[in-house]
Amino acid sequence: MAQPVSLALQTLYAELVERAAIAQLQTDFSVEGSFYTSTIKGRRYWYFQEPQREHERRKRYVGPDTPDLRKVIDAHKEAKDDFRQRREMIAALLRAGFVRPDSMTGRVLEALANAGVFRMRAVVVGTVAYQCYSGLLGVKLGASNLTTADLDLAQFPSISVAVEDRTDQPFGEILKSVDPNFRPVPHVSNSTRITQYALGTKYRVDILAPNRGPDTDEPVPLPALRGDGQPLRFLDFLLYQEIRAVALHGAGVLINAPAPERYALHKLIVSRERLGSPESQAKALKDMRQAAELIDVLTKQRPYELKDAWSEVMSRGPKWRTNARQAAHLLPESSYKRLVDCVGSLDEH
Repeated sequence: MAQPVSLALQTLYAELVERAAIAQLQTDFSVEGSFYTSTIKGRRYWYFQEPQREHERRKRYVGPDTPDLRKVIDAHKEAKDDFRQRREMIAALLRAGFVRPDSMTGRVLEALANAGVFRMRAVVVGTVAYQCYSGLLGVKLGASNLTTADLDLAQFPSISVAVEDRTDQPFGEILKSVDPNFRPVPHVSNSTRITQYALGTKYRVDILAPNRGPDTDEPVPLPALRGDGQPLRFLDFLLYQEIRAVALHGAGVLINAPAPERYALHKLIVSRERLGSPESQAKALKDMRQAAELIDVLTKQRPYELKDAWSEVMSRGPKWRTNARQAAHLLPESSYKRLVDCVGSLDEH
């Protein structure tokens, strides 16, 4: 059951996110270059023009224009890295009961961040993202919902093309910089394509991509990540309007995570798809526990966002509505009542 933490700790986490964003921008971009905006399909995006080297000037993607990003860019040249202070902030959050990723996950996230994976708007999904909601929502989440032995990343294929940038190394090489024993797992439908990397049976990294067209198992190219993604139904809902978060590893690793209301409802939806084996049923139970815990918090803290997300699910189609309603009826009675009080009758949409 989620336990509230003080406003001071929630504010500390928000400050950590801002400081980590500035530090990551300093790592990614030299003070010698310049930031500029470009409007694409009516929306502004920030890019960075590197200094000319050997008659070449590389353009690098920074992110969509937001007040938070403008603030970080303004601080870029003046800011000094505050590594020690960020470590102290993380120590305070951990003492208060917040959860850090396991050592391997932390090291992988750090390597991916430094390689530009999150700058390319890849999103951490699954339990590693769930761990970050404690700081965002100001609650200590139940320990049984926070354990994992893998890392899932996802990206929209359209974004992977549109950023017109890519990581300096192929995805597999980034992982090998953390542990040379990482091995690519050939895809079952095409052995030349890789969507999964493994450390034996101990640890796994999966790359995912939304599937909004006909059902297919064919890997999807993600050029910005220099890799491929496993197509999954319902994933586009989860990835839309991602948020910034910090994984409590080292001095803090800036990542992208799903909005918590989307995470909660996505877990309801996919739990009804995981009924084919004992292993998948165990995942479905964890999905439901995480969804229930978040719903209990979100109905108090972000009720309007949760209601809007539910309305979107109901507008998506029969399969979406059926899965969400069936799963909602399987929530603990208290969580179900909170959801109904927030979004209205589940059968009215």
